[in-house]
Amino acid sequence: MIPDDFEYAVRLMKERSGLVLTRDKSYLLENRLMPVVRQHNFKSFHELVAALRTGDPALQSSAVDAMMAKDTAFFRDWKPFVHFSKIVLPNILFARRDRRQFRVLCAGVSTGQEAYSIAMAVRDAAAQFSGWRAEIVGVDLSDSAIAAAIAGHYSQFDVQRGLPIKTLLRNFTKDEGGWRLDGDVRDMVKFQTWNLLTDIYPLGRFDAILCRNVMVYLDLQAKIDLLQKISRSLADDGVLYLGTQEPLTGVSAAFRPVNRDLGIYAVHRLDKVQLGSLALPQKH
Repeated sequence: MIPDDFEYAVRLMKERSGLVLTRDKSYLLENRLMPVVRQHNFKSFHELVAALRTGDPALQSSAVDAMMAKDTAFFRDWKPFVHFSKIVLPNILFARRDRRQFRVLCAGVSTGQEAYSIAMAVRDAAAQFSGWRAEIVGVDLSDSAIAAAIAGHYSQFDVQRGLPIKTLLRNFTKDEGGWRLDGDVRDMVKFQTWNLLTDIYPLGRFDAILCRNVMVYLDLQAKIDLLQKISRSLADDGVLYLGTQEPLTGVSAAFRPVNRDLGIYAVHRLDKVQLGSLALPQKH
């Protein structure tokens, strides 16, 4: 790979997605972009970069999309979802009893499994939330990932990753091509393409935000900026879920750890009296 091509591609990825690639990741860049080379009938990686330099927005979006990691699974690292079901949902039931509604954001949602996992957890508690409005929002930079999430159709391999058989049969219908999520689960989740480098405040306020395994790809300043945006978008008693390899020490004072090992954090407002948190066990 020509060094100048690598530097341009790295710069483009960082500007468009926040993704930071070092020289030792050149193999990753080339491997993920080769399908784009073939799709557009370029003869080489060099030809692709030359075309990217012209500023073609569709081609640039295609290249950035190809670089985005789409490794996800239903109930991935299952313990945070147990915490959401056993701690957060009962707290919401009490704390939002007058409003009877709550919102959850899944940032970097990829092909939708995380957001649908939350929806299935809410569905399991449906009897307690009768008459409530639960809104789950899933956002991702990748147009193709969002399209797959909206479809709500998954392969046998997809559903075997993290889904207990009872949960699968309760929420999916088998067809020739795989498994399709039931309509009432899909209806709980709204997906849209969104770049987390921009402000997320227009999406509204949320009671819980999952931003798991997103910041591992960002540099320090991008992490600081993203956490500031998340803090602004969370309720004062809200809960944040991060990946287990995304510690906040030295990055943000806007959150206090509830369980660092599981990546669970409570909002910390420096200018307000500390409230209780949906992330902590409460006596109701």
